[in-house]
Amino acid sequence: MKRHAGAVLSSITIDKTAEKKISIQLYMALRDLLLTGALAPGARLPATRTLAREIGVSRTTVIDAVDRLISEGLLEARVGAGTFVSEALNARLATKPATNESNTVKMVPRLSHASRHAIPDFAPRSRLPHKSQAFATALPALDAFPMAQWAKLSARHWRKDRDLITGYGEAFGYMPLRRAIARQLNASRGIKCAPEQIFITNGAQRAFSLVGGLLVNPGEPVWFENPGAIGARNAFIAIGANPVPVDVDAEGLRVEDGLEKAPHFRLAFVTPSHQQPLGHVMSLSRRLALLKAANDADAIIVEDDYDGEFYYGDRPQPTLKSIDTHDRVIYVGTFSKSLFPALRLGFVLVPEGLVESFERVCQTWLSGVPTVTQAIVAEFMDEGMFATHIRTMRHLYKERYDTLLAEAESLAGQINLQPTSSGFHAVGLLAPSLDENRLVRKAAEKEVTVAPLSRYTLSPIGQRGIVFGFGCAAPEEIRRGIQVLKSVLPKCCTS
Repeated sequence: MKRHAGAVLSSITIDKTAEKKISIQLYMALRDLLLTGALAPGARLPATRTLAREIGVSRTTVIDAVDRLISEGLLEARVGAGTFVSEALNARLATKPATNESNTVKMVPRLSHASRHAIPDFAPRSRLPHKSQAFATALPALDAFPMAQWAKLSARHWRKDRDLITGYGEAFGYMPLRRAIARQLNASRGIKCAPEQIFITNGAQRAFSLVGGLLVNPGEPVWFENPGAIGARNAFIAIGANPVPVDVDAEGLRVEDGLEKAPHFRLAFVTPSHQQPLGHVMSLSRRLALLKAANDADAIIVEDDYDGEFYYGDRPQPTLKSIDTHDRVIYVGTFSKSLFPALRLGFVLVPEGLVESFERVCQTWLSGVPTVTQAIVAEFMDEGMFATHIRTMRHLYKERYDTLLAEAESLAGQINLQPTSSGFHAVGLLAPSLDENRLVRKAAEKEVTVAPLSRYTLSPIGQRGIVFGFGCAAPEEIRRGIQVLKSVLPKCCTS
């Protein structure tokens, strides 16, 4: 494919009825683009013939304007290469005086009622982790992903029908992927469902927004585990829900606490297989109590099974959906943890009674996830690569967890690591003398990432701690991270 170099300068307009010469108009327009940084130093201008055609003037006019800018040192002509923005502009732009804002009136757009009330209530959430290091949470072992297999599948699918791979995706999701997920849920999670009940979304976060927008009215109470998942909570707050912090103990969400605070709740959000972030598994008695409470209140339960595939025992923890006999549970899953986050691929499994409503919503205002991404994941699953990858990751995460467990013994008394049976994060509870936020800051200064437990809370829980992500950190990185924490602990006392 022939390379057509040069910036597109369609913002330049020439008034041929004006008294000012066309060459002067062009010169001043180009000069303004250069001095304001719209054309970066080193950028190539289009050929004079091309620029003349695009703005509707003669080539001679363009040459006159360009020659003048070259003589001023704003442009550079390179023989055989073209005309470029002078590198000397780097210094001029860097020393450009700040705009006098005292005479500038800035318009502040009026926010919606929902936004004005939601923004102050959003849980603090910095950029999701993108660098594999100790102890970044929510990031899988990217170093162990079978990229060669993925690349072969990708190449195969990118050669397929262009209408399929470059057009808008199917509103409900690519049917082969919906079928593959249904089979996977049945085989590994004990959930019997039809592919038509599964809707593919741009990540789990989009699924939460979709569920909340369809089922929750502004102001209606929604139970949230406290501490609990930040992203899901923010998604429901954004649609105007009233978040109710429900206490969590070793058996999971305390249903009696939820009933005391909001007996007529509209929805409950839970992570029963691996509580986020404490790591507890919801007991069977709590699961049954939650299902009963939802049935009595005519409420819906959203089950977020974000990392349920990665368990360390002989059998995975059962899902809440698998024992739901009254179609009260909406099950949300993601490929961000099982494959990699950049896919932005999640799904929602809805009860049969909600299928028609979800279809209508998806058809009318969702454009669907890119089909080629879904097709690659579907084949990855159908060819058995997904199952192989999950098995490999279980062993790898167990190895990294064991390393963390062994190394964290040296922190005992100051940071007490809480055991977990699945996933790739664990919580360390802090001694009363330690300042949670100071520890986070001091660790970050030495390129060790830990999240404060308070970040996950809707209301104070009486415990301080940090969350260790170990999935993306190799054993040697885990050991280095623990040594860093040991070195900064003396600087993190509250007194």
